[in-house]
Amino acid sequence: MPELVVTALLAPSRLTLKLLRAFLWSLVFFAALVAAAVYGCIALTHVLCRPRRGFCGRPRRTPPACLSDPALGKHSFLTLKSSGLRLHYVSAGHGNGPLMLFLHGFPENWFSWRYQLREFQSHFHVVAVDLRGYGSSDAPRDVGCYNIDLLTADIQDVILGLGYSKCILVAHDWGAVIAWNFSIYYPSLVERMVVVNGPPLSVYQAYSMHHISQLFRSNYLFLFQLPWLPEKLLSMSDFQILKTTLTHHKSGIPHLSPSELEAFLYDFSQPSGLTGPLNYYRNLIRNFPLEPQELATPTLLLWGEKDTYFEQGLVGAISNRFVPGRLEAHILPGVGHWIPQSHPEEMHQYMWAFLQDLLH
Repeated sequence: MPELVVTALLAPSRLTLKLLRAFLWSLVFFAALVAAAVYGCIALTHVLCRPRRGFCGRPRRTPPACLSDPALGKHSFLTLKSSGLRLHYVSAGHGNGPLMLFLHGFPENWFSWRYQLREFQSHFHVVAVDLRGYGSSDAPRDVGCYNIDLLTADIQDVILGLGYSKCILVAHDWGAVIAWNFSIYYPSLVERMVVVNGPPLSVYQAYSMHHISQLFRSNYLFLFQLPWLPEKLLSMSDFQILKTTLTHHKSGIPHLSPSELEAFLYDFSQPSGLTGPLNYYRNLIRNFPLEPQELATPTLLLWGEKDTYFEQGLVGAISNRFVPGRLEAHILPGVGHWIPQSHPEEMHQYMWAFLQDLLH
């Protein structure tokens, strides 16, 4: 068929896609303005209630002692082959078994896996990374450096750079988004996967289009599409919005000590400490729409029934994309979003059972 004819036949589809994206971005921009107004009021209220803290976050000069706890492992850096970026990671149990690689979410860092690093280092080489843009890892300035393809390639470079040909991938929240994508495009590098409260991007997009209530739960996503303003709002009154997110009596992490809270705030309080993490969100909608993808990696999925940010219906949507027999899913009653930190004992029990046949 002549090339001109093919181009003519495809033109309507291309035009439809462009119009769809333009319409989507207009909705996103409107939602972003509404979210900015709401979060602006919240941030201003925090400032008025705590005027001594002011409009800015207090830079932390010294990291809290818990970040250098030797029981959690050794701090190291790895230069990635694909990008040349240096990622910070903490590891323990080298030589004790297969690689178990941990990917954190937002607003967290490697320290969110402290319970799992202690628990599994006796039988696995446990490694918790600071993803690009977080903590001591390199943080490129360009927003495009945080698209899902580059984030996925980082994980390949980490596994191979550590000298392994495959791993057990354990991920939460944003780390889960990356892990799902990684399992699709690099299946030979993932022996097993443990995912906690985080859906694949394609599942999230499709589910949200049919369940607008999920978009309301993820309202912060729209705020984060804006430049510079989210960083300002999150840092006001000494990062009170982040503090509330992590310590709220209903939706936060139970029994989080002041020192543990500072372990997260320390990184975000550094110059441009919030920009890298927020750039993950600024790339989300650029990938719309995504094609449905089949999931086949043997996976343990743990989901908190009381998750504030993700609906329980996403578990069923994820199950529908799986090859039969490859997914083991558990909904934890009365549990929220932060399972690795709020209910580590339950998580560990499920993980040991799921990984039992890999133990020597």
